[in-house]
Amino acid sequence: MPGKEPDPKPAPATPEAEPAGTGAAEAAPAPPPESALPAKPQPPAAAPEPREPKAEPPGCPSHLAVETVSDNSVSLIWKAPEQVGSSGLDGYLVECCKDGTADWVAANQELFHSTRYTICNLTSGDRLQIRVKAVNAGGMSLPTVLEQPVVIREILEPPKIRVPRHLRQTYIRSVGETVNLLIPFQGKPRPQVSWSKEGQPLDPNRVTVRNGDKDTVFFIRTAERSDSGTYQLSIKIDRLEDKATIDIRVIEPPGPPENLRLIDVWGFNVALEWTPPKDNGNAALKGYAVQKSDRKSGQWFTVLEHCPRPSCTISDLIMGNSYSFRVFSENASGRSATAAVTTELAHIEKQEIVYKPEMYLGRDFSEPPKFTQPLADRTTTRGYNTQLFCCVRAFPKPKIIWMKNQMEIREDPKYIAVINEGVCSLEIRKPSPFDGGVYTCKAVNPLGEASVDCRLDVKVPQ
Repeated sequence: MPGKEPDPKPAPATPEAEPAGTGAAEAAPAPPPESALPAKPQPPAAAPEPREPKAEPPGCPSHLAVETVSDNSVSLIWKAPEQVGSSGLDGYLVECCKDGTADWVAANQELFHSTRYTICNLTSGDRLQIRVKAVNAGGMSLPTVLEQPVVIREILEPPKIRVPRHLRQTYIRSVGETVNLLIPFQGKPRPQVSWSKEGQPLDPNRVTVRNGDKDTVFFIRTAERSDSGTYQLSIKIDRLEDKATIDIRVIEPPGPPENLRLIDVWGFNVALEWTPPKDNGNAALKGYAVQKSDRKSGQWFTVLEHCPRPSCTISDLIMGNSYSFRVFSENASGRSATAAVTTELAHIEKQEIVYKPEMYLGRDFSEPPKFTQPLADRTTTRGYNTQLFCCVRAFPKPKIIWMKNQMEIREDPKYIAVINEGVCSLEIRKPSPFDGGVYTCKAVNPLGEASVDCRLDVKVPQ
């Protein structure tokens, strides 16, 4: 049929020519068909070559932050990724774009291994978004992006808070006092200042804050215990920030001790015990003050100050007296307003003593007046007070009579007569020549009398 190829026929077998030089013309036997021949061994198939595992991209960098900013550059710092892949890390790619756009532009032409990089030739005033990628043979990591855009402007002085020395530890004030804190800082341009209390905004009804170019003032007019806490101060210039913590504690006197008990009384001693107050006034207790009062006088006397333990022993009490005791608690703000008082009296027993007075013969000390020191003549100047002295001894106490020119001096304001422990004195106020003469001191008692004389001359100054 046309178009159909004829079946192929096997070619006739061709006898092999006998090699020359043989006289025999025997025909060579025909070779067996291929199907009858044993199969030829085939060489083994080549094993597939092992493929290298595909490299994985690295992890993303971490802790991306701005180190410094100027009017035409920004310096970045970050930490290397924790996973860099089996092929290692080829470097980093830094990209930036203007805030509000998605036109990311590579800042570096070649990869680098440093974890710091400065983007230069920027335009002052631009707000840039910045991200960093890690690169290896497996590709690029996910980008690490700055949380906030960076404003390209020059920071002449980074922000720094200068906390005064007395605020580096807990600042303690009493209830009702004023809290007025002045905290200086530095930074150019002027930093943004913010205050918070334990992570929360300040209560404007309690705290007043005034911020200046170089300092900030924290003011509470009348402190209360609720004003105690940890306050945070933060100053910012773009991405640069400095923080400080101020710990303020407002305290007041503690409450009184509780459960004051009289434990034991022996000899001249008393043992007391009590429990600390429920309210310590927001401050550690410095100790206790213990006072005693005997029933006779009713007055309180301090016997112990700054007692560190809630128990004590009071000694050197007077036998025969009964005592009450009270205890105040103390802290840095002072003593408690009230005290814990014992409900029972401590009686110091006294042994009975029988007094036997000594027998002795009485002595009669009666004697008539006798002057042990007489009056002495005196000369004085007109207008100057003068005094006359003498000493007398007598029992019973004698009556003293002063006389001038044998005339008794009675109630005359010009003369003041005093006797004290046997010393007799007569003061003459602003004497004149008329007051001159003979003065006599006479002492009289039931057993007799005695007298002494002197002369007083009054001169007139020339």
